[in-house]
Amino acid sequence: MVAITVSDNILLRSYKAEDAQELFDVINSSRRHLHPWLTWVDKTTKPEHSLQFIQHSIHQQEVQEALVLGIFYDDKIIGGVGMHHWDLTTKRAQIGYWISESHEGKGIISDSLKKFTSFLFDKLDLNKIEVHFVPTNKRSAAVATRLGCKVEGVIRQSLMRNGMPEDVVVMGLLKSEKQIPG
Repeated sequence: MVAITVSDNILLRSYKAEDAQELFDVINSSRRHLHPWLTWVDKTTKPEHSLQFIQHSIHQQEVQEALVLGIFYDDKIIGGVGMHHWDLTTKRAQIGYWISESHEGKGIISDSLKKFTSFLFDKLDLNKIEVHFVPTNKRSAAVATRLGCKVEGVIRQSLMRNGMPEDVVVMGLLKSEKQIPG
């Protein structure tokens, strides 16, 4: 179990099996908001899918393949952050994030990612994190920029979304570039 305090109201923590219904409800209530950017939303159609995701996430954490944490605001799930494609040899991984529509635009993702990336660099000894997103996802680009990530390139037509190939922007942040929390 990993738990990272962001503020008095916000906690990042590993999901537990008993979070499945609440996680599904949050995703379901923000389905239209999340669908354009996250392909997994369409595959989450019932609470059992959230439970399977949580069980898989727990396993991935145990074998050091990934780390997925819920964003809890006053003990209620409002989003998530995750680290995946964890390469122990090169000490790098991709991160992803999402937040419910009702909590978007309040700085919660930015604050959560600052704490999460500090944990990844300081506790897991990563050297680099990457953020991948489609060019039309301006909000994700803004979050990555605020985090200090730099554009490293565009991988052309490397993602299928809604049956169409799309480009993917890759932004990265090195441990040596990490912004010191103030």
